[in-house]
Amino acid sequence: MTQLITERYQRKGLHFIEELGNGVKLEMVLIKGGTFLMGTPDEEIERLVKKFEKDYFRREAPQHQVTVPNFFMGRYQVTQEQWRDVAALPQVERELRPDPSRYKGDDLPVECVSWYDAVEFCARLSNHTGRRYSLPAEAEWEYACRAGTTTPFHFGESISSDLANYRASYSFANEPEGEYREKTTPVGQFPPNAFGLYDMHGNVWEWCLDDYHENYEDAPTDGSAWFDEENDNLSQKQRNTLLRGGSWYVYPHDCRSASRYYHDGSRVDYDDVIGFRVVCAVGRT
Repeated sequence: MTQLITERYQRKGLHFIEELGNGVKLEMVLIKGGTFLMGTPDEEIERLVKKFEKDYFRREAPQHQVTVPNFFMGRYQVTQEQWRDVAALPQVERELRPDPSRYKGDDLPVECVSWYDAVEFCARLSNHTGRRYSLPAEAEWEYACRAGTTTPFHFGESISSDLANYRASYSFANEPEGEYREKTTPVGQFPPNAFGLYDMHGNVWEWCLDDYHENYEDAPTDGSAWFDEENDNLSQKQRNTLLRGGSWYVYPHDCRSASRYYHDGSRVDYDDVIGFRVVCAVGRT
């Protein structure tokens, strides 16, 4: 499978570890800002539409240049152990279930959480630590996932079950069929990208902060989250919100760096394999 990997290297950078209590830690990695092309080129979209007979690839256009500032991002998807510790902190806007996940395990990613649950998690974590935690803006997420690459996946032109947890009984670029695990896997089990981030492709979908838009026409170019309204009270917003990264349940083309999906931010079902990771602003509140 090495021929599918165009380049893999580890950039040494700053990170810090947040102590959540009870020996539970949250590791945050500095993502150095930069400029990148967000989305998918038109010719690649047309090829994907033709190959997979799915028109939704057009929501990845137009490809556009975005400049992202420095930020910290969770090295891993938020785990069930981390979720329980933060869910036990004082409430800000809404109650949190201490154990919402369908697949149980301390080192498995938390799932079956709504967008509003994830926002509440960030609010409690911010109050506890004095740092500004939030869900990532969609542009931050894609920039961090790509880690300087322009290929469909951060490890190259295709994907395999040795590199990610997804529906590997289907192929993206004629790669051999792999192991379809049909459940979540412990965070950090697969190789990281060049920024040192794990599970950016597959395992569980990840919430982003933005409202969903049908394409990138008039999208921000400064790396900020894109909202339909100026109301900055996130707990009062009613919206379809962004999902990124794919999950163990989805086809490989839905795990690409540019792939984007949406979901009702207020609803979460037992079979919704949706989790998240957090970002933190550089500097303290």
